[in-house]
Amino acid sequence: MSRSNRPSQPLSRKPVRRLLPAVLVAGAWLLLVPNVQAAASSRPALTPLNRLPRMVQEYFVDQVRQVEQQADQRRSQLKNRQDAEAYVREVQDKIQQCFGPWPEKTPLNPRITGIVERDQYHIEKVIFESRPGFLVTGNLYLPKGRPLPLPGVVGVCGHSDNGKASAPYQSFAQALARQGYVVFIFDPIGQGERLQYPNEKLKSRVGVGVREHLLGGNQQFLVGEFFGSWRAWDGIRALDYLLTRPEVDSRHLGVTGNSGGGTMTTWLCGVERRWTMAAPACFVTTFRRNCENELPADTEQCPPLALALGLDHSDFLAAMAPRPVAILTKEGDYFDIRGGEQAYDRLRRLYGLLGEEENIALFTEAGYHGYTQGNRESMYQWFNRATRISEAQTEPDLTIEKDETLQCTPKGQVCELNSKPFHAFTAQKARALAAQRPKEFTLPELRRQVRTLLRLPETQASAAPEYRIMRNWRPRNYPKPRWTTYLVDTEPGIQAVVYRLGTEQLLSRPHADTKRAILYVAHQSSDAELREEPLLREIVKAEPDTVLYTVDVRGIGESRPDTCDENSYLSLYGSDYFYSSHALMLDRPFVGQRTHDVLRVLDWLGSIGHDEVHVVANGWGALPATFAAVLSDRVRQVTLKNALTSYQELAEAPDYAWPLSALVPNILTSFDLPDCYQALQSKALRQVEPWGPDAKPVAK
Repeated sequence: MSRSNRPSQPLSRKPVRRLLPAVLVAGAWLLLVPNVQAAASSRPALTPLNRLPRMVQEYFVDQVRQVEQQADQRRSQLKNRQDAEAYVREVQDKIQQCFGPWPEKTPLNPRITGIVERDQYHIEKVIFESRPGFLVTGNLYLPKGRPLPLPGVVGVCGHSDNGKASAPYQSFAQALARQGYVVFIFDPIGQGERLQYPNEKLKSRVGVGVREHLLGGNQQFLVGEFFGSWRAWDGIRALDYLLTRPEVDSRHLGVTGNSGGGTMTTWLCGVERRWTMAAPACFVTTFRRNCENELPADTEQCPPLALALGLDHSDFLAAMAPRPVAILTKEGDYFDIRGGEQAYDRLRRLYGLLGEEENIALFTEAGYHGYTQGNRESMYQWFNRATRISEAQTEPDLTIEKDETLQCTPKGQVCELNSKPFHAFTAQKARALAAQRPKEFTLPELRRQVRTLLRLPETQASAAPEYRIMRNWRPRNYPKPRWTTYLVDTEPGIQAVVYRLGTEQLLSRPHADTKRAILYVAHQSSDAELREEPLLREIVKAEPDTVLYTVDVRGIGESRPDTCDENSYLSLYGSDYFYSSHALMLDRPFVGQRTHDVLRVLDWLGSIGHDEVHVVANGWGALPATFAAVLSDRVRQVTLKNALTSYQELAEAPDYAWPLSALVPNILTSFDLPDCYQALQSKALRQVEPWGPDAKPVAK
């Protein structure tokens, strides 16, 4: 392991603007006092309650830690070369489960749209199709005056607005070309010349990079696609193109990139067997460190099933073993260097068992996140060690080109060449799946599909859940004068927050005066909605003698996470997204976890004596409420306000406003929400102002 102490300039991480309006985050704690009568007008405005802001974070940290401990135990069982080789095959198979199946390799249809001549190399402007009608723009750097063939390198860009033209990425491409490498560097989806949501001025109408990745990437889950696979497929096809060039020596094929490009370098090591060397920069750490440090990552950085299968960043590099891999890190990076060191230690042991310990290295530079000169020079030295093409130890003089000089398209965007945006592929697949789905379901079959897609057990726990009785607080202007809070344990580490509203003072365990109860599943806060939601007033007026319960499922209302960033909950890159992405890696969709919470609260109500429940739900809460109502015989009536019309419509919409936590992976391969609504007609389903993909009422 070698280290460089070269200072570097910090590269700040740009904050992501919110797509959805922010709402008040939980504020100061109120005094724990019994309910007392007081005039509402004499008190200041009430801040929504949030007494469990760390619950979801600590739950996921515990889940990820358990995964890591079990995976480390598996790694500790490797004792010899045979064990190590079996482990490499094992992680290769698991990675394929996350990323596959791959599409058919179709003609690349490459074309060169221009050439830039320089002293020691020239740059060809290349456009090819990674999928039919899906254009990729790239620059091929070809050395001059050297005997052919030469080693080839695919360069993968990080989150730069101008993609391949960004200075650090131009720098390594130029420097490698000057040392005798053929380098092909291409624009990522949503960056450079490949914007997927362009406006009339050929600028992104949602935001370059992260915003385009999340908006289109989250949507893909509905049809069983993963944006990371799409990104990796571009890299695989870029390698295919590189190998069509007679100038390239197929015995020496490298891949490198930084940040988001470090991600794709890591994933490409896991999914493609042709690489002979790799150098991911400023990404490799552990999933545990990212989770503990409350660090959100793009959709493509969170492979579905990865944690459920026990994979970590190191395993994607292990899939290349024993070929040369160098991990490039920065001491001050937000990708925790401790995780990078842990990944290196795991790989060094694996490579040692394979008899090739010298083929794994960790290079650490001082400074902050970025593909700075020190890390680039470590990469050059590593690749030169593998290829013997050059003895250079330092970076040669460079000239950073203007973006326009490297531009492959006439006006700087593939959309002007009729490249199909990737969300159009999602809509197309959604329509194809709709044609294949059954037109109707029996209730047992629909229940089976719901449980399978939401990853719910076939049968609920037989025992009633344990619960806590919270001290009563002062009046909150609810539609009934008295209320008590119960924390219902739905699984270890998770409590659903349940309010019981009535006319009597209750400081102890709840009881059922009647079999019937109302359970309201909140949109974002039971506390706020009890004061502000007209539907609740209407329901209470219609059923004045029925006890009203409300529930905040995990991550909602009283357990709304106070993590990731200040007031980030509703932002596209905030805490709700953060836990939803981890839920997918654990193969437990967040909406499925919330459905489990509703089902356990229904079990709890049954243990009290409420065997007939009218489920009322709003907005985000309408999704777990719908699924729970389909599954539970205890539910006798259903009222849904602002429920999503269908996942089909969401998958076909270029723009939408529902969060990742509301989406069910692969759902459109099996069923859709209208199938559930049809099943609930027998439970007197009433729909109030359904919401479309834009989270606004649909036209009547």
